[in-house]
Amino acid sequence: MIDAIASKLTNSHASERAQNLFPPGNLFPFVLVTGLFFLWAIPNNLNDVLIRQFMKSFAITRFQASLVQSAFYVGYFVLAMPAALIMRKAGYKAGFLIGLLLFGSGCFLFWPAALAGSYGFFLVALFVIASGLSFLETASNPFIAQMGDARTSEQRLNFCQAFNPLGAISGALIGTVFIFSGVELSPQQIAESRAQGLYEAYLRTETLRVIRPYLVIGIFAFIWAVLILRTKFPVIQNEHEGNSADHGRFAELLRYPHFWLAVVAQFFYVGAQVGTWSYFIQYVQEATHQPEKVAGYFLTGTLLAFGIGRFAAAYLMRSIAPNQLMGAFSLGNVVLVSIGVVFSGWLGLWCIFLTSFFMSLMFPTIFAMGLKGLGPNTKIGGSLLVMAIVGGAVLTPLMGLMSEAFHSVALAYVIPLGSYIVIALYSYSGSPRSGLAYDSGE
Repeated sequence: MIDAIASKLTNSHASERAQNLFPPGNLFPFVLVTGLFFLWAIPNNLNDVLIRQFMKSFAITRFQASLVQSAFYVGYFVLAMPAALIMRKAGYKAGFLIGLLLFGSGCFLFWPAALAGSYGFFLVALFVIASGLSFLETASNPFIAQMGDARTSEQRLNFCQAFNPLGAISGALIGTVFIFSGVELSPQQIAESRAQGLYEAYLRTETLRVIRPYLVIGIFAFIWAVLILRTKFPVIQNEHEGNSADHGRFAELLRYPHFWLAVVAQFFYVGAQVGTWSYFIQYVQEATHQPEKVAGYFLTGTLLAFGIGRFAAAYLMRSIAPNQLMGAFSLGNVVLVSIGVVFSGWLGLWCIFLTSFFMSLMFPTIFAMGLKGLGPNTKIGGSLLVMAIVGGAVLTPLMGLMSEAFHSVALAYVIPLGSYIVIALYSYSGSPRSGLAYDSGE
C-alpha cells in the first residue's frame, strides 16, 4: 500500500516536471524553434574548418584567417539590437523569418565569393549569415526560456540548446568530409608547384570546395522559414507580447545588476568557446603532428562531448542549482585548460578535448539567469546578451596574435583560461537571487 502511494507520488512529480518543462498545447512551435538551435550551429562550427581551409586556399596567416570569426561575430553584435526592436513591434515569429532569410541568403553568397576567389567577399557572406543567426538567437533563447514555467527556464533552455551541439557535430563533419581535401603541400611542394605553374589552380580548387555544403545549408534554411511561416505561434504572456502599451524600456535594465553581470559573463564565455574550437585543429596538429583530417575528427569528437554535456546538465539541474553546477563546471575547465597550456602533448590535447563537456551548459544557463525577472524588457535584454557574443570576435583574434607572437597555439589558451575564471566568479557571486520577479518601478 505504502509502495503504491509512493509510486503514484513519484509519477505525479515526474509528470508535473514534464508539464513544467514543456509548453502544453504548443508542442509543434516548440519543436520548430528547437530545430533552429540545431540549424544555426552548423555554420557556427563550419567556421572552425574554414579558418584552416582559408589559411591553405588563400595562403594567409593564422591571424588573417581568424578574421572569419571577427566578421561572423560582428554580424551578431550589429544586428542583435535591430532584431530586438523589430520583434518588440512584430513579435518573435517575425524574428525567426527574417533570421532564416538572411541566413539562407548568406549561404548562397558563398557561390559567387568562391567563383570570384575573394577572401573579402567570403567575409561579407559570413557577416550576412551571422546577421541572420543574430535574429534567430535573439528570438529563440528568450522565446524558449519563457515558453513554460519560469521555474524551469534554465533546464528548458539547456534541453533545447542540447540540440545545438548535434548541429555543431554535423558542421564539423561536413567540413572535414566535404571541405577538407586532405591535400596539404609542404613548402618544397609549394615551390615545385609554383615553378610548374600549378599552384594557383591548386588554391582555386581548394576554394571551390566550400560551395556545395553552403548551398545545401541555405536550402534547408529557406525550407525551415516556410514551415515557420505556416505555423501559428503562441503569444508570450510573461513579457506582455501583443500588448502595445508596454514593450519594455532600456533604462529599466539598469535596475538589474544580475543582468549586466550576465552580459559580461556571456562575453567571456563565447570568447572562450569560439577561441577553443577555432584553434583546436591547429592545437591537435601542433601537439601531436596529426594530419588535418584526423584533427577534424578530433574536433568532431570534442563537439560530441559538448552535446553529451548539454543533456547531462539538463538532467543534473533537476537536483542541483544551475549557478552551482555552472560554477563547478567552470572550475573544472580552469584545471583542464591549465594542463592543456603547460603540457601540450597528448595529455594536453585530451584535457582541451574534455573542456567542451564542461563548457556545454554555460551559454544557455547564463542566458536564462540573465533574463530572470526582466518582464517586458526581455527582448531588449535578450538582444544585449546576444550582442555579448562579440566576445568571439574579440578574444579569437587575440589568441591568433598570441600564438604567432610566442609561436605556440597552446600558450594562446590562457585566454579561455581567464574566461572560465570570470564565469566561475559570476556563478558563485553574480547570478540572480531565486524568485526574482519583474518590478515595474510604479
